[in-house]
Formats: sequence, C-alpha cells, structure tokens
Amino acid sequence: MWIRVLLVAWLVWLLDVGSKTWALTVLENEEPKKILGNFLSLSLARNSGSAFSIARSGTQFLAIFAIIVICGIGYWARRLTSLPWAYVFGLVLGGTLGNLTDRIFRASPQNGAFRGRVIDWIALPHWPVFNLADSAIVIAVAISAILSIRNVSPISPSEGRRDDGPHGT
Repeated sequence: MWIRVLLVAWLVWLLDVGSKTWALTVLENEEPKKILGNFLSLSLARNSGSAFSIARSGTQFLAIFAIIVICGIGYWARRLTSLPWAYVFGLVLGGTLGNLTDRIFRASPQNGAFRGRVIDWIALPHWPVFNLADSAIVIAVAISAILSIRNVSPISPSEGRRDDGPHGT
C-alpha cells in the first residue's frame, strides 16, 4: 500500500506543480478567463494563507503544519491495509506537498523561509480561488467521509496489531 500512496502523491504533486507553472505563464497579468460562462474561470491568485484566506499572516505555521501532516502520513501509510485509504493518503500527501512546495520555493529573500505564497488559479462563483493540490485534499476528505460512514478501516485489526512477545501487549 505504501507504494500506492507514493504513486498517487507523486502524480498529484506533478499535476499541481505543472498546472501552477502553466497558470503563471498564461494567467499572469491577465483578466480572468471564462471557461464555462460565469461558473468556471481561470484567475491567478497568490495566497499566503489557507482556504478562504484564513491565516494570511500564518504562512510559516501552515508550512510547519504541512510538514507535520507529511510526517504523520509517512508514519501511518506504511501500516495501511485498505486500498481506498491508500488513495486517500496519497491524495492528501500529494496536495500537501504541492502547496508546501509553493511555500518553500516561492518565498522571497526578504520574507524569509517558508513564507512563499501558494499559487491558486481555478475560480468558481462565491468560492475562493483554488488549485489542484487543494482539490486533491478536498476529494480525499470526501472519500474518507464515505469510507468512515461505510465503516471501512484503514488498517485491518489483525494487520494493525503487533505481537511483542508470547503474551502480546
């Protein structure tokens, strides 16, 4: 399952970084481009915060939180026994890496480490502008809700337990 998590994460990360590079090339200094009337448009935005522009001054905190999420996924993903949960972990890992990449590599020297702004470029009416990394995380949350409602465990009880001796612990 660990390999599946990594493959999904790598694919999400590649698509996210590639789409952000494309958006910077095509949408920089341009008016929003309407794709589906007023429903979907492409509009470049640089976001120092999280969704809905929450924590705009907390860019470093968000980067540190992302690193904690990545470490947590690294710890738990190796124990997964459920394929659907491997996809959930991969989507979250890829999305988190995509936005963390922006926070690390889009920081200006005067702002300091981990203060880069996340590139957002997909716009829906009455919704904050977002990117593919954000989409992957939202899809992962939706899938995890469905799996939880259906009582699908990420780790089967027999696989998740470790026997530390003849009596167990």
